[in-house]
Amino acid sequence: MDHLDWHMARAALQWQAELGVSEAVGDVPIDRYEVPAQSPKLPTGAATQPGPSAVADAPAAAMTAVDPVVLAEAAASAAKDLPALQFALQNFSFCDLRRGARNLVFGGGNAGARVMVLEDAPGRAEDLQGLPFAGPTGQLLDKMCAAIGLSWRAEVYKASVIPWRPPQDREASAAEIAMMQPFLRRHINLAAPQVVICMGNISCQALLGKRGLSKMRGAWQAGFALPILPMLHPQVLLRQPARKKQAWQDLLMLKTWLRTQSEGGTT
Repeated sequence: MDHLDWHMARAALQWQAELGVSEAVGDVPIDRYEVPAQSPKLPTGAATQPGPSAVADAPAAAMTAVDPVVLAEAAASAAKDLPALQFALQNFSFCDLRRGARNLVFGGGNAGARVMVLEDAPGRAEDLQGLPFAGPTGQLLDKMCAAIGLSWRAEVYKASVIPWRPPQDREASAAEIAMMQPFLRRHINLAAPQVVICMGNISCQALLGKRGLSKMRGAWQAGFALPILPMLHPQVLLRQPARKKQAWQDLLMLKTWLRTQSEGGTT
């Protein structure tokens, strides 16, 4: 700037101040766009140590290789009674549904009753209370049982195929159903019912390996070495009252079957 007079130098400084320059950091200009020299490469064959993140990720990678269905089989078969099975389910960490649910929905009613009623998965009322068939659907189910002379407290045991409420009440995935199936099989084995009522497509899939409850209802099926009767869920009847006639027909089938069993007959 030796060639600048006082006035020009002052004008240049004012211009820089208007641009926001507040401090001089050096007399030599710095090229901010210069490409830096490359870092020196490690010698060929030099050993590299894994960073902390790689070490931390190793157990996680190993866990992803574990088959949760195999672990479910082991946990379920180790349960010697229903409280032990409930404890095993409560501590089974491989099903992500448990993370968003308030409560585990295991069972309700009389364990060991002749009739076991299965629903697909908990809804809001079941999640809040931790019991299957809670709220209005449970009240209607109790009335349905009473209509054929069944006391739900003494003669009915209720459970859910999926024990945790899925987010936004979505349908459980095939992987989630497969993961819970060993627990369901053990649940039925320990509860030891004489007959199982499937009230939903997922319960039909879990026990019968197929869906289509509307087509299967009205006829006896077989699964888990037990007679299975597909039946409309009370929630469906609350939404579609016209289908109560179909539900009544199924209830009469159940009543006839139970009476025949009590008299020592066979279906």
